[in-house]
Amino acid sequence: MIRITLVLLLALAASGVRAASIVPSPPQIAAKAYLLVDADSGAVLAEHNADMPLPPASLTKMMTSYILATEIHEGRVQETDMVTVSENAWSQNPIFVGSSLMWIEPGKEVSIADLQRGIIISSGNDATVAVAEHLAGSEAVFAEMMNTQAERLGMVDTYYVNSHGLPDPDHITTARDLATLAKAMINDHPEQYAIYKEREFTFNDIRQYNRNTLLAEDPTVDGLKTGHTEEAGYCLVASAERRGMRLISVVMGSSSKSARKNQTRSLLNYGFRFFETSTLFDAAQELDKPRIWKGQVDYVPVGILEETVLTLPRGKKKHLATNVEVNSNIEAPVAVGDQLGTVTMTLDGETVYRGPVVALEAVEPGGFFARLWDMVLMWIASLFAV
Repeated sequence: MIRITLVLLLALAASGVRAASIVPSPPQIAAKAYLLVDADSGAVLAEHNADMPLPPASLTKMMTSYILATEIHEGRVQETDMVTVSENAWSQNPIFVGSSLMWIEPGKEVSIADLQRGIIISSGNDATVAVAEHLAGSEAVFAEMMNTQAERLGMVDTYYVNSHGLPDPDHITTARDLATLAKAMINDHPEQYAIYKEREFTFNDIRQYNRNTLLAEDPTVDGLKTGHTEEAGYCLVASAERRGMRLISVVMGSSSKSARKNQTRSLLNYGFRFFETSTLFDAAQELDKPRIWKGQVDYVPVGILEETVLTLPRGKKKHLATNVEVNSNIEAPVAVGDQLGTVTMTLDGETVYRGPVVALEAVEPGGFFARLWDMVLMWIASLFAV
């Protein structure tokens, strides 16, 4: 379902909405950059250096897995397809020394399903190269695919050089772009996203555990990915859902595994404790039924075509005030989606949403005599309106 998403920043507290007394400042995180957003509304609940370009380390694999999930969804790849491991993708490739691996061997065949888990759960750099070569012929061409997808998703400050995230000075992203990618993975490929919450994966009799240890400590956390290099520090993108509200947290450049975990937990707990995301309007919800002139009917239902959500300080939804203003002298023809007015929502006297009110049904012109009669009625009504 298409959804209108509305962003309510913590800056509202400074703009007059009396949230300051309700919502404390977000936790101070000792990381190079971090971001906490609501996955449905896009509301930013906490941020620091969210647009600073930084090395993503293995968070790169989120894009690799997103592209693989897309290829599976489009039917160009099957999970049962077998991939022959090349020398480049061999776990003993010198560039992989000291990095996370799935432990695949050259010349042997590995299924797409296993490689996918090798990327997501084992964080295998060897698995990413095997997938990149299988999907694009070479890792260089696959990097072009990654950048094309990043541009399509609106990741404006991201550039990929490889499929795994080992250091390269040109290989960068931002906390905000990673949140965008996480949201796309969750919404576009829910079946593939479910792999991110799997706790372990065994390949070649080697059992490896998901490095996102929050999965074991918080049942509401169901993804996404960790990353670490000396250049990037310790990174974690996580998502959790509580009481129907989903948050995405990004922490980059933390000092240790435990620090990134605890910082992520603090951000998520803060967001869930002090905010709530609510549906303002259901899809095709009627708000008014004004008079329409010169049409085949006398009244046209107007409202919001798409579901509309908003993130607010917890407990504030009941204080929202709604005002619907409809254009005067609406005349046929009218098509579904034509704007016929405006709806405004205020909280404690401040506007938190203003959007179009549109026709929910089409109205065709009436016959000649019906239109003529309406012209007379409109003229009479105009006399009283003066």
